[in-house]
Amino acid sequence: MVHSKFPRVFVSIDCGASGSYTDENSILWTGDGDLISNGVSHTVQSNYSISHVYDTLRAFTTRKKNCYSIEVEEGGKVLVRVVFNYGNYDRKSNPPTFDLHFDGNFWITVNTSDPILYEVIYVVKRKVTSVCVAQINPNQFPFISSLEVRSIDSQAYNHIGPNYALLLNYRVAYGANETIRFPSDPYDRIWDPVIVDGGLVHLVNDASFINIDTPNKPPQAVLKNAMATPDTSLFISSTLRTISYPFRHPMYINWYFTEVKELNSTEMRSFRIRIDNLPFSLPIVPRFGNVTEYFISNLSITPVTNFSIRSVGSSTLPPLLNAFEIYSISDALTNGTYNKDVEGLVSLQNAFDVLQEWGGDPCLPAPYSWEWIKCNDAPTPRVTSLNLNGYNLSGPLPDFSNMDALEIIDLHNNSLIGPVPDFLGTMLNLKQLNLADNQFHGSIPRSLSRNSQLNLSDTGNPLLCTNNRSCPRSNSDKKKTSKLLILVITIPIFFMF
Repeated sequence: MVHSKFPRVFVSIDCGASGSYTDENSILWTGDGDLISNGVSHTVQSNYSISHVYDTLRAFTTRKKNCYSIEVEEGGKVLVRVVFNYGNYDRKSNPPTFDLHFDGNFWITVNTSDPILYEVIYVVKRKVTSVCVAQINPNQFPFISSLEVRSIDSQAYNHIGPNYALLLNYRVAYGANETIRFPSDPYDRIWDPVIVDGGLVHLVNDASFINIDTPNKPPQAVLKNAMATPDTSLFISSTLRTISYPFRHPMYINWYFTEVKELNSTEMRSFRIRIDNLPFSLPIVPRFGNVTEYFISNLSITPVTNFSIRSVGSSTLPPLLNAFEIYSISDALTNGTYNKDVEGLVSLQNAFDVLQEWGGDPCLPAPYSWEWIKCNDAPTPRVTSLNLNGYNLSGPLPDFSNMDALEIIDLHNNSLIGPVPDFLGTMLNLKQLNLADNQFHGSIPRSLSRNSQLNLSDTGNPLLCTNNRSCPRSNSDKKKTSKLLILVITIPIFFMF
């Protein structure tokens, strides 16, 4: 079960689709129209159809970075899965390559020559998780076919710290005859079936119920089958499949074992995991009706690293294996853009609809910061420049004074109204402020006009008074004066009658 402190997150987005439907796994899929305003919906060519979910996609031809944001619980652990099915939707037979990010972290460069799935498990540091695609080549436009976010128990996969993510390479269930996922797995992990061959024996578990009360909670359906060698003299051997991430990343591997029958007093099954033929684990004795997990974390391997499971000398039964998962461990995760800067940018987005099309982390990854800001290169970056020249902003400025690292604010050539906000004068790092060509009125705050270090431009605001120009009367002021004059004239006439 998901930790009771947090409500469950189980979001399935069919990108590019409209409406919603429930699939054969009882998963409710919804379209993405309410989540994102950028991009264009497309349908793959019929001969590239994989499933209903992956027949539509959303492609992004504007902006270098486009993002989906899903509300989650700050500090909760999630599984995020993204699928890409190019399907020759644009009839160009030119599958694009682009970058994939999550929460300001580089994930992987995606090659969409074939349909492909990526999955990450990590602890979120904000109240949203963002998944972004970023263009890296001219005329190769990123797209997404589906996006899923699932809550994971906080104790699962807890042998790495919260500053690192697990990047899935593959997850397999031996002897299973079909893919296992939700509802069999409440976390909706996808377990690929592997047919037992190569001289190995397929075993079926006799237990009607298997206790899965371990941190990772593998589903019982995964543990109902196993593979084993025909006798104790043989061993289960495996080299790595092709993995998705560079071998410079250390590995995190989980093995799952459960005894498939009740043993009598003369039987015993005991084995060890060996790496490159060297003993690695202590003897493992699986129990009937229970699951044994064995993990390896921060393991450096090469493409030729060999794993084997061999019986120990006293074992009367051969080694077996039910399932395993192999992940790459990410680089250290960023904390993201400084939180108060994010709050300030959100206040601007809430005030001006035209800015709401930008999503994901504002500054990170560094080459893909939002087009209208500049950030420094601090480990937790700060926004130092706000360039909203000619963005068709209209209305009063919201308070974004918590963005106190700003050195440049350029707001000229918009339709901003109201008095020049006092909070601008409290921003001690501000060096340039361009308010020209707007509809500000009233006086320039003294904290700005007396700041000799500030390069202030305020021309083109006809209702704004400065040192060189007295404050003109606005239309509302003129109307108030006219009403007062009429009142003064009318009252004496009234008393004359």
